[in-house]
Amino acid sequence: MTKPLRNLSLQPTSAFERMGPGRPAGYMPLRGREDLLSARILVIDDEEANVVLMRRILERAGYATIADTSDPEEAADLCRAFQPDLILLDLHMSPLDGFGVLEQLAPVIPRASYLPILMLTGDSSTPSKKRALSLGAKDFVTKPFDVHEVLLRIHNLLVPRFMHLEMAGYNQLLERQVLERTLELEESRLEVLERLARAAEFRDDDTGQHTRRVGRIARSIAEGVGASRSEVDVIARAAPLHDVGKIGVPDQILLKPGKLTPEEFQVMQQHSSIGAEILAGGRSSLIQMAAEVARHHHERWDGSGYPAGLSGNAIPLAARVVALADVFDALAHTRPYRKAWPLDEVLAEIYRQAGAHFDPRLVDAFRRLPHAELI
Repeated sequence: MTKPLRNLSLQPTSAFERMGPGRPAGYMPLRGREDLLSARILVIDDEEANVVLMRRILERAGYATIADTSDPEEAADLCRAFQPDLILLDLHMSPLDGFGVLEQLAPVIPRASYLPILMLTGDSSTPSKKRALSLGAKDFVTKPFDVHEVLLRIHNLLVPRFMHLEMAGYNQLLERQVLERTLELEESRLEVLERLARAAEFRDDDTGQHTRRVGRIARSIAEGVGASRSEVDVIARAAPLHDVGKIGVPDQILLKPGKLTPEEFQVMQQHSSIGAEILAGGRSSLIQMAAEVARHHHERWDGSGYPAGLSGNAIPLAARVVALADVFDALAHTRPYRKAWPLDEVLAEIYRQAGAHFDPRLVDAFRRLPHAELI
């Protein structure tokens, strides 16, 4: 069982307060870097007297956050709990020697963390040093050691450790800033697209809400057929742009209160191609899908739609979803050329068109939706 941390202080102390007039010559924290003295140092030595001595040396030097253990078998758990900035590790211990501790620490210490380990050993042989270095040790101090040397080596190991932490923090800050800017640009782009969709829709829907409702309905249908979260989001954002091509349709046709002539209907059909051309060449997945939706949302499952006469799964999924959402919302609301249908008649028409106008699988998913809440 892991022992609790002994005599652990979490209050960092100034070097000049704690080191006093007897501090080692040549030992100085980096100018403006007293944060080094807040380093969390873990001491591992099976000799209790050595642990006490090292703690006194560290405390006199101004290090205040120290944990220690004389049981090498608890080193890994202690490291995981304490999250040290430096480990002082004896080599010759029992029942687990320093090599064994290094092996146990390997999976505990993240590879990119740069956690320095300073070996304290009476064995200065080359094979021992090579083995310790290969297992993750960063430096050695030979026993009996000189206090000045130990503190200087500790200092020299902590400097790159703290620089690494600062750089990691700076990189995280940059990543957050880049993400924030990216999100801002994305929101700006989506706002422009939404306003473009509303500009087109205002021409035959003075509320401008049709595009938003189609987006919500499309999201629900896509979720109902098990589309991935990312695909659902893109479909929901692309759906409001389905009729952006209406910008290119003359008012006398778009707003005609009666039935269109065959010639007028051919002009009206052009809005799908116009919308696709407006959105063509986009580099983002959203614009590319919006272009597909604009072009193909009047295709029919049986191939009788326009502009390309596609059928079945040859029609992009997003276009099939929007086709259903668009017809449902259009029938349920008043348009310049007809009044809104009662909900039961709208649903009956949707279900009747399964396998003809609409993908039957999408109609099945649509059946499970709270239709009254979608209007």
